[in-house]
Amino acid sequence: MKFVAVLGMGRFGSSVARTLANMGCQVLAIDRREDKIREIEGVVTQAVQMDATDERALRAVGIKDVDAAVVAIGAGMEASILASLLLKEMGVPYVISKAVTATHGRVLEKIGCDRVVFPEIEMGVRVARRIVSPGVLDELGLEGDYGVFELKVPPQLSEKSIKDIDFRNKYGLTIIAIKSGDKEINIAPQPNDRLREGDIIVVIGSKEKADQFEVKAQQK
Repeated sequence: MKFVAVLGMGRFGSSVARTLANMGCQVLAIDRREDKIREIEGVVTQAVQMDATDERALRAVGIKDVDAAVVAIGAGMEASILASLLLKEMGVPYVISKAVTATHGRVLEKIGCDRVVFPEIEMGVRVARRIVSPGVLDELGLEGDYGVFELKVPPQLSEKSIKDIDFRNKYGLTIIAIKSGDKEINIAPQPNDRLREGDIIVVIGSKEKADQFEVKAQQK
């Protein structure tokens, strides 16, 4: 069972904390605002009202024992940077920090954060991509222009096998799983496995190829 600290109970931080708790993780929620701590109490393992930039207070709540920490402080870059630095200096194995601007993100990377996220920017990109490419249901970014994407199988490919479609060569994407309704996920599908309309295929490849998939699938 993972033990995760979430610092900052704004919309992003509280969402992370609630999701982790629902997934069975032990969650330590930290915020200096009493009302935010009251809102999250009973949901997480422990909710503490304190200043996340206070090194002594962080040590007192056992921050060194967590497996990972999420710095979701939104009120001021200075507090976010200082809290992230303290966590790394205290030996927290994995620190994810929320950045508001590109400069903020670069500083967080420089001090050694294991991952820097831009929730508002990333959500904006996802919304725009959903508008332009509605066939792309979800994505997980990898290095460069590559990622893992969930794509809906269009009618044109229904009842055709991966081999018959010559999927990888035609679309420049590799299918790594197929989800059919409420059935179990088909991990590492075989060339003779057939796609059906409404199936969700999990593919790996470039964002450009994923965006082009739906349009290209309609072409004869």
